[in-house]
Amino acid sequence: MKGIITVVGKDQVGIIANVCTLLAKSNVNILDISQTIVQGYFNMMMIVDVSKSNLSFEDLVNSLDAAGENMGINVKLQHEDIFNSMHRI
Repeated sequence: MKGIITVVGKDQVGIIANVCTLLAKSNVNILDISQTIVQGYFNMMMIVDVSKSNLSFEDLVNSLDAAGENMGINVKLQHEDIFNSMHRI
């Protein structure tokens, strides 16, 4: 199963490292990643494979939320199908 992770917030050292470390510890594979910094704001989108995660999807969502809160940024994980439905034009 694939998920979409979005990360948005004021740029700071360690955002990618913290998110990727959490994903690695949770056995989540990053399939694709894109990140930009615009006027000091960090924006990253990842497509991940959560099918072999050692956490439930809900626990992974909560872990990413908590990591984002600790860094003062917004980190969200959604099922790929829900993300696609919400962003269909």
